[in-house]
Amino acid sequence: MYVLLGYALNASNVMYKRPGGAQPGGYSYFYGYNQNEVFPNSQAGTITTFGGATINGRQAYTLYHGMNLGAGIAFKLSNKVNIGLEHKYTFTVPGYDFLDGVRAGNNNDYIGFTSARVNVNIGNTAKKVQPLYWLNPNNFVYSELNSPSHMKMPKVVLPDADKDGVTDQFDLEPNTPAGAPVDSHGRAKDTDGDGVPDYKDKELLTAQKCFPVNNDGIGTCPEPACCKEIKDMIANMKPAEAAPQCNIGSLPSIQFKGKATLSKDAQNILNGVAARINANPACNIKVIGYGASSKAAQQLSWDRVNAVIKYLVEKQGVSESRFIFTYGQDGDANTVDLQGTLDAGPNTVPAPHPNLKSRN
Repeated sequence: MYVLLGYALNASNVMYKRPGGAQPGGYSYFYGYNQNEVFPNSQAGTITTFGGATINGRQAYTLYHGMNLGAGIAFKLSNKVNIGLEHKYTFTVPGYDFLDGVRAGNNNDYIGFTSARVNVNIGNTAKKVQPLYWLNPNNFVYSELNSPSHMKMPKVVLPDADKDGVTDQFDLEPNTPAGAPVDSHGRAKDTDGDGVPDYKDKELLTAQKCFPVNNDGIGTCPEPACCKEIKDMIANMKPAEAAPQCNIGSLPSIQFKGKATLSKDAQNILNGVAARINANPACNIKVIGYGASSKAAQQLSWDRVNAVIKYLVEKQGVSESRFIFTYGQDGDANTVDLQGTLDAGPNTVPAPHPNLKSRN
């Protein structure tokens, strides 16, 4: 929404209807008189008159000062198009009483005008912008702050001499030893408040009744017998054996076409897989076949898994006990996947539909 106030230089021509009017429709130009009255000073409040014949000391068109006052509302549809509705009054200055060809005696004639508009901004948007009254003057500043394209922003440098994570300007203890735990002000932590910082304290939670402490942060209280026994037990404990891990990683899938016959490419892939299996004795191998839509699909899935395991056992010498036989899963029926695992499972299973076995 907006309001408007401003100066206007106006020119107008008045026509009035009278018997015998020379203009179309029986109208005549106003020359300072009408069929009822002659107005000897019809230029009062104007700049001048012009155009047409000089009659009664004036011409047909009147030039006068005006003041515009109005309000409107506009809606932006895009960067190129906006629509608006506006009403504006034009008041004669200092006052003119013949805009309508009639003298009312109060010199306050004015014009009211309502307009609906559609504005289309023309021009190349790469070189020109939309009208400035649609733009926030701070948009450029916001854009530069969010993503500088014109300003050269210096790299922020926050020195931290002791590398404790608290910059020097806020560090109240700028020479903390490397690795020492510090608080938000860069001071070395002292959890039990015994005056020995944690990085030196060999007894982090000394009870206050055991204060004062020695240079290692150990209090004056004697060590309980149970604690000594526990320490001795811990010292004599043998480290637990590490749990076995399967680090064989991702294994390639085997693709089949038609029946359960291994192609030359599939055999070459299995040769490489066998070397990785033998290099990772902690891993078992889950062999997964797909195809569950019918009895024939289930049997074909079984045949393909069996072909893969049989090749690895008979041709590559991998122990049959390391395989987990899985078939009939939902998925790509022409694919057999190999997965390393620490799980155990059956390495052989009966054929689901032996009468449908494929013949290689």
